[in-house]
Amino acid sequence: MPKSQVYVTRVIPDAGLEIIQATSDAEIWEGETPPPYEVLLEKVAGLDGLVCLLTDQIDGALMDAAGGSLGVISQMAVGFDNIDIAAATERGIPVGNTPGVLTETTADFAFALLMAAARRIVEGERYVKDGKWVTWEPTLLMGQDIHDATLGLVGLGRIGQEMARRARGFGMRVIYSDPTAERAEAKQLDAEPRELDDLLAESDFVSLHVPLTPETTHLMGMREFKLMKPSAILINTARGAAVDSGALYQALKEGEIAYAALDVTEPEPISIDDPLLTLDNCLIVPHIASSSLATRSRMATMAAENLKAGLMGAELPHCVNPEVYRN
Repeated sequence: MPKSQVYVTRVIPDAGLEIIQATSDAEIWEGETPPPYEVLLEKVAGLDGLVCLLTDQIDGALMDAAGGSLGVISQMAVGFDNIDIAAATERGIPVGNTPGVLTETTADFAFALLMAAARRIVEGERYVKDGKWVTWEPTLLMGQDIHDATLGLVGLGRIGQEMARRARGFGMRVIYSDPTAERAEAKQLDAEPRELDDLLAESDFVSLHVPLTPETTHLMGMREFKLMKPSAILINTARGAAVDSGALYQALKEGEIAYAALDVTEPEPISIDDPLLTLDNCLIVPHIASSSLATRSRMATMAAENLKAGLMGAELPHCVNPEVYRN
């Protein structure tokens, strides 16, 4: 019996690739950058399964290009805003993701960004490497205290909750804005609810933990930055488009807020001539919040397990459109 035909849009950790290659005839895109959409259109023809990433555009036209054979789409990510879920459901294609596994790793990283921004660590490292450190100075690179400060969480889902737990270890006061949050869970975390505008005005640190939706696109713009304290720091490990980058540049340049630390940008990767990269008070890293050896390996394994189940006609362990099984 011939093996299922599968396409993997990027080299993923061995833990997942070994499962995929043992259960299918898999072709793997080995380029450093994502395969162009035109390449995907060509490669999906006759496929039984597709393993993709957030960087891949998976729409109805792409699904149709498979010719009706495509039985599963498995994404190695928690988010899936790059996939037309309605189109997949309409075509009876289950879509898998990798929820839960990166929660604590991402929260660790978000808090690391918070600390790096507050204490100006990257600026300090650059200062030393540039040969500027000649003596101890009383006012050199003064940052902000984390202990006793107020952390405002925009979104109190799994990652937001883990951020709250880490903040408590530093003696921080935690407030949150999330109309969908369970008050009982928030109470256990000793987190106080706020309307977004009030949260922005009260917080020393604002950390974003929202999915990308029409409502959260450019959630943070100039109006919101003007509500924040001039000493406030913004952390974004959610989605780049949740922040209006042009407004953020102006807010940082004009002193509306003190600092920003970003794991995600709009677009990704950020253009090398983006004005945000000219600012000392803006720390940007390349979407690596979940990039620990253990977490990325587990994500790859979960994606492979979703794929394997779909190829066998079984229900995906982690399916974002389970209604396909009820049609």
